[in-house]
Amino acid sequence: MHDVIIAGAGPAGLCSAIYAARAGLKTLVFEKQFSGGQAAISPEIDNYPGFERVSGFELSAAMDKHARGLGAEIVNEDILEVSVGEGNRYVRTDKGSYPVKSIILAMGARRRELGLEGEKRLAGRGVSYCATCDGGFFRGRDVCIVGGGNTALEDAIYLANICDTVYLIHRRDEFRGFAGLAEAVRKNGKIRLVLDSVVSEINGAERVESVTVKNVKDGAQSEINVSACFIAVGMIPNTELVQGKIPLDEAGYVLAGEDTKTGVPGVFAAGDLRKKPMYQIVTACADGAVAAREAGFYCGK
Repeated sequence: MHDVIIAGAGPAGLCSAIYAARAGLKTLVFEKQFSGGQAAISPEIDNYPGFERVSGFELSAAMDKHARGLGAEIVNEDILEVSVGEGNRYVRTDKGSYPVKSIILAMGARRRELGLEGEKRLAGRGVSYCATCDGGFFRGRDVCIVGGGNTALEDAIYLANICDTVYLIHRRDEFRGFAGLAEAVRKNGKIRLVLDSVVSEINGAERVESVTVKNVKDGAQSEINVSACFIAVGMIPNTELVQGKIPLDEAGYVLAGEDTKTGVPGVFAAGDLRKKPMYQIVTACADGAVAAREAGFYCGK
């Protein structure tokens, strides 16, 4: 029996594995795709301590190597079921069932979609969920970004540095992001605000050519010619496997404090699926370290 199973090999999961293995816990990590999660597909990271600039792939690969070198076992299996009961705790994957003493949930989150036909059809052909990943392809062109939180505001400022005009489309007349970011956006002459509005369709035959925008107050519709539509309307925590088993908030985030305890003894939550004020690689890693420590205490090590 393993001391700890870690569900997910993003930064939170990998950091959990590093600390758990260092503490002498028999550690197993499940990841259905590749180590790094969302971080692995980031072309450039410039806010992780000790690295002025590093690609997400390089950072993720270094974390993976570190965890394996300390003795953590990382395998590519898809988790189908998580049983959290103390007397019958196990993780079942597409390849087998694994009894375990403690579990660290580190499945991360995925980007929220608008749910439009054109969004799916033109994905990768002008529809993007990562401005820093794909913005360079649209240098000098007109683009739009949808959202009103910190990510949307930051992306708008980033895109304004390389694109001609950036239309920022938000369903309200006030932004949900930091006041300083909102002020910077309002002062940027290359960013045009399209407020009280939603994107009702993304248009184009083979690539994005325009977006149809609907005003939520008067219902008026208009079309804006753009070469790309960047979508930044939030994240969805990957907590479907534990719904009804541990406390979640109304949005599906795990309710766990800074000690990462979920309310179910022996089950901990780390990274972007935990409800907290800031979602960054460094905070995910911090969660992972704490979760491994708490798992060690639970296992008596």
